[in-house]
Amino acid sequence: MQFSTDLISGTLIKRYKRFMADVTLDDGTVVTAHTANSGSMLGCSTPGSRVWLSPASNPERKLKYTWEMVEVDGALIGVNTSHPNALAAEAIQAGAIAELTGYTGLKREVKYGKNSRIDVFLTADGRPDCYVEVKNVTLFRDMAGGQGVALFPDAVTERGAKHLQELSDMVAEGKRAVMLYMVQRSAVGLERFAIAEDIDPTYAEALRRARAAGVEALCYTCTLSPLGIDVGAPLPVTV
Repeated sequence: MQFSTDLISGTLIKRYKRFMADVTLDDGTVVTAHTANSGSMLGCSTPGSRVWLSPASNPERKLKYTWEMVEVDGALIGVNTSHPNALAAEAIQAGAIAELTGYTGLKREVKYGKNSRIDVFLTADGRPDCYVEVKNVTLFRDMAGGQGVALFPDAVTERGAKHLQELSDMVAEGKRAVMLYMVQRSAVGLERFAIAEDIDPTYAEALRRARAAGVEALCYTCTLSPLGIDVGAPLPVTV
């Protein structure tokens, strides 16, 4: 995925009201950027951090910038949660996610379950339909022994637990269901993916139940630059 315009760099002043952030651009101008992320952004919203914004293409939009990336400990992290679904679809079509190759049809935002929409719906003759739910990952911790771990979620997510039950229901109907965690950061320094059970133990238990029911769990990292984002290497899932 390539950005349609060059990103603009600056320094984060503060994030507030969940969807807003004040940033001092490199030329000294202070702007308010839209923050397309409903999570806590734990570890990614420290005042003084280097950030990158994309200018809005619509001149009528109230907020003229969108917060795209932040630098944390020398690594670029993508904070815009509107990207992972598109990244996943693009990577699947390019054959970059080995576990999801061999499908001939791909649709996004398909209705299923109880008034829900699946992020990516895959089909192929002679194979069960495949339902892929995508989650954005921006939380990282250094564990004992120097292990770098990517974690989800960064806040309690009742909606996420609901999605896991609906994926389990699809498996019960003979379909294939996949939970795909998209880490918007490179794999450098990361050894595995896990659930932040201290943040949301209910979600952790819901994922264990879903995997026992046959739902698959995958995790892929990304390579990021101010020019664009591409899906990179997989991480082992330890839950």
